[in-house]
Amino acid sequence: MADPATYRPKTGEIPTSPGVYKFRDPHSRVIYVGKAKNLRSRLSSYFQDLANLHVRTQTMVTTAASVEWTVVATEVEALQLEYTWIKQFEPRFNVKYRDDKSYPSLAVTVGEEFPRAQVMRGPKRPGVRYFGPYSHAWAIRETLDSLLRVFPIRTCSSGVFKRAAQSGRPCLLGYIGKCSAPCVGRVSAEEHREIVEDFVTFMAGRTDRYIKGLEDEMKEAAKDLEFEKAARLRDDLQALRQTLEKNAVVLGDGTDADVIALSEDPLEAAVQVFHVRGGRIRGQRGWVVDRVEDVDTAGLVEHFMQQLYGSEQGVQGVDTETVPREILVPELPGSVEAITEWLSERRGSRVEVRVPKRGDKAALMETVAQNAKQALALHKTRRASDLTTRSVALQELADAIGMDQAPLRIECYDISHLQGTNVVASMVVFEDGLPRKSEYRRFTIKGTDEHGATNDDVRNMHEVVTRRFKAFLKEQEEEKLIDETTGERKKFAYPPQLVVVDGGQPQVAAAARALADLEISDVTLVGLAKRLEEVWLPDEDDPVLLPRSSEGLYLLQRVRDEAHRFGIAFHRQKRSKSMVASALDDVPGLGEVRRKALLAHFGTLRKLRAAEVAEIAEVPGIGPATARQIHSALAELPVSRAVNAATGEILDGGESRNGPHEE
Repeated sequence: MADPATYRPKTGEIPTSPGVYKFRDPHSRVIYVGKAKNLRSRLSSYFQDLANLHVRTQTMVTTAASVEWTVVATEVEALQLEYTWIKQFEPRFNVKYRDDKSYPSLAVTVGEEFPRAQVMRGPKRPGVRYFGPYSHAWAIRETLDSLLRVFPIRTCSSGVFKRAAQSGRPCLLGYIGKCSAPCVGRVSAEEHREIVEDFVTFMAGRTDRYIKGLEDEMKEAAKDLEFEKAARLRDDLQALRQTLEKNAVVLGDGTDADVIALSEDPLEAAVQVFHVRGGRIRGQRGWVVDRVEDVDTAGLVEHFMQQLYGSEQGVQGVDTETVPREILVPELPGSVEAITEWLSERRGSRVEVRVPKRGDKAALMETVAQNAKQALALHKTRRASDLTTRSVALQELADAIGMDQAPLRIECYDISHLQGTNVVASMVVFEDGLPRKSEYRRFTIKGTDEHGATNDDVRNMHEVVTRRFKAFLKEQEEEKLIDETTGERKKFAYPPQLVVVDGGQPQVAAAARALADLEISDVTLVGLAKRLEEVWLPDEDDPVLLPRSSEGLYLLQRVRDEAHRFGIAFHRQKRSKSMVASALDDVPGLGEVRRKALLAHFGTLRKLRAAEVAEIAEVPGIGPATARQIHSALAELPVSRAVNAATGEILDGGESRNGPHEE
């Protein structure tokens, strides 16, 4: 525990301007980011008597070893920089909202020549219009199925679209009238885009004008005795109205707004947001957060709005509905003027942030608050079991291998190769029992012969552990733990408390020699052998056998399996590259540059083998004659398969592995 007085800056050195500050731990890892109107006033408050600080603030300042700040011109700039740094450094003492589920959205790929409607999850992509999010994917498919008879837009994958175009026959949706079949030329790209634009307009909430137009068209058709057309339009109207009935009007004035409500306790908070467009609820999302910093409701609202509206999608301004005209909150954030200005800049027009007091909006706020309350109760039920299990697993593991305390950071290493070729290693990181994928690393083993081959897993393990900890010692020695160009912590600047190697006694001994050669003695080392799931310790003749029901053993298995998965993925990538290169070595006139172009275009040998001559000829620098030679050369290659002996699974392209176990 550090004494804050050891790194307290002199009061006169701290500017009184607006700015953003960072606290770092002894390893130069950013642990907290904050902003202030007056940096001197805010930072001085952290260095008062510890007894006067909130317990979480006490923990933060005693964990930190240094503080630094950046001066900005305005509060809005401070808000933007604070959000950027929180996203970049992921400080452990900052509030970070986590989705309580991965919500699906209805996405329309308007950036493509023939836009496609589909269910999409994950971060928003450029050139895509999103509607939702929805609670369930089936709700999107149900809505889309109802609307396709009115807006017959493309919903098929690229592969299905391409095959239909080649065969000249549309898919089933094209035959039953739920797709306009641009793949076979029933409509042109321009006509299909008009249908897509009508669909997007309808989904964006501008429904009354479209329905009125259909009603007028239906009456006109009936008047002209075109009864079949009138009946079709009647059915279209019924489908649209059924879709609209599922999204009841909640705000009669047709408001575009996001309604945000929170439910809190001293340790956690849950937030729910209803996305209202055109007076109808178009989506709902929920987040939970650990209250790791001393922040009130107004502060939670401010942090949430930063994270909800601070995404890159908002910056691109592709979808102005990302930031609505009105945002209803339970309590105004402290810097409401700066927040409002920031949101208005992102939207491109005025945004109002306010607390509803009466009427429909206040009633809707109560509904959202009830959802937040229920979400927090459900999360606490799930989280209690999850936290308890992880704590038990870490403590069981520490007790079994003789550690003084549970390991906060665990690193696991695995070697992957195919009969000694394309040898690679993987390093995965678990912190507090959870994977931290941004810290994963991959190694290409250097100790190989001229063909890139070696079967010595023990030597390979010694090499990778040596390289990892040499890099750590070098960064410690240079005292440059932060990359000056990116501002991020360097790759190996943070040491593990526990190192796990995939293997038995020989691999553990090799890793132990690597650590001893580097005079590293404060890292615990174990190996996990797959045959009997034995835990091996250095210099021990007998393994530690954890009970099969042990949570500690289960955690070790998860770590080891994740390292294996990550290593196999890298190995397949390298193997694919080498197979493409070797398969094309004998093609006349095909040099290194064009081989690289082929690999960059197709990615894998499997995809290149499946390509037609015309597709190969599309690669820059590859003419029709060379494409035919490449196609012939690949057709002569034998197709190999390998089988996982444990599961019977056929591994694509012939995957096998030498070492303590096989896959």
